[in-house]
Amino acid sequence: MKFGTICIYCMVIYFIFCIKLNYISAFFNNFYTIIFMNSGDAQLLEKLKQGSPTAYKQLFDRYYMPLSVYALKYCDSFQLAEDIVQELFIKFWDEKIYLKLENAISPYLFKAVKNNTLRAVKTNSKYHFEQIENQINELIIDDIDAEFLEQERKKLYKEIEKLPEKSQEVFKAIVLDNLKYKEIAEQLNISVNTVKTHYSRALKQLRESLDIIIMLLLV
Repeated sequence: MKFGTICIYCMVIYFIFCIKLNYISAFFNNFYTIIFMNSGDAQLLEKLKQGSPTAYKQLFDRYYMPLSVYALKYCDSFQLAEDIVQELFIKFWDEKIYLKLENAISPYLFKAVKNNTLRAVKTNSKYHFEQIENQINELIIDDIDAEFLEQERKKLYKEIEKLPEKSQEVFKAIVLDNLKYKEIAEQLNISVNTVKTHYSRALKQLRESLDIIIMLLLV
């Protein structure tokens, strides 16, 4: 069995553990920061330390959308979420933050996005959040349902079908087909801003499914 397959299998088992003990938020908090640790981060980091602009673009393409959706968990504006992620990537390159990292990039990115988003909404005095850190000391399980993640995916698809037609088209193109804003705009013959508007509306309607959406963007 390949190492990547083993990692996914372990994540599925851990996910079921968390469901059994009502620690679902703990699962996703950990999932975001480790899913890519063994799938290219080390190679990208090595190239970044050599000053490779290509590696920077690859990093941006890989994490931009998952980070933007993740930021939306802590604010109510997708525009703000994107602004925070864009500023983070600029700082990451300009200040050569990658030189301080070892092996994994994703833990830093997700933690920085969370902190920067909470700081931004606090500054704007629009939202108030209570941060709760869940710790799992012992995991006990009687049985494992390996189909749970697939069931959650199917639930999300049903919710997607309830979206307005244009929002549904844009959401599927971004999350399921991994297309860029510009590509979708050309395909649907609409402006990039209109694409962003439809996507933002879709995410607001699917707010309770943001964790599953991030998983789809990451995997």
